[in-house]
Amino acid sequence: MIDIHSHVLFGMDDGARTMEDSLAMVRMAAEHGTTDLVATPHANLQFKFNPELIAERIAQVREAAAGVLRLYTGCDFHLSYDNIQDSIEHPRKYTINQQRYLLVEFSELLIFKNTEDIFARLRDAGMVPIVTHPERNGLLRQRIENIAKWVDQGARMQITAQSLTSGFGRRAQEFSRELLDRRLVHVVASDGHDCERRPPVMDQARAWLRKKYGDALAEALCVTNPGATLSGADMHLPDADPQSSVRKWYEFWR
Repeated sequence: MIDIHSHVLFGMDDGARTMEDSLAMVRMAAEHGTTDLVATPHANLQFKFNPELIAERIAQVREAAAGVLRLYTGCDFHLSYDNIQDSIEHPRKYTINQQRYLLVEFSELLIFKNTEDIFARLRDAGMVPIVTHPERNGLLRQRIENIAKWVDQGARMQITAQSLTSGFGRRAQEFSRELLDRRLVHVVASDGHDCERRPPVMDQARAWLRKKYGDALAEALCVTNPGATLSGADMHLPDADPQSSVRKWYEFWR
């Protein structure tokens, strides 16, 4: 599996605090079947995005991890005026593996009315926005039609592995299911922060997807599409499986 969203680099944000934490997270991810892991430190008002320090830290973690999995860099990019302007001037500064996909995190307090225009500017600069964990954002859960429109216009959606297995509560799980049913999910990622509360693991989510939606979609969301972000290739979803992607009547009561 390929995990494109994690806070595995020590001392960069609210994720790993020490080198030992980073190594523990990397080893846990590998033990649970992750072969490729993207370190995505925050870029927001609280945490400064420092490419030079990120390069230094990931080199240290790579060396210490001794090849248990492959490590790449990206960013958990928060929408703000300064960030948007800087990303447009430096289109590969914040993207996954310095290709074209950009993880975008929305505030839980405000959704910009001009989000479509912002996404258009990012696309014009050569980036593809991937909205992170919309199922965990109370405002986005009220805006599924906006999400659908953004996807039609070229944005992509990433949900959190633990959301599928109820790790973030019933509402996050139900909205994840609604997004999946409407074919509005392109990637599943761990958003791992530590080894206890928010671990960097995806195997249970992949198994859940296989059971509920079939092997093809599980493969696309956990392997193929995440892999596309590393190379900059296009993402694709398999044809819907009518036997697995549509909920039976009794599943609404679970």
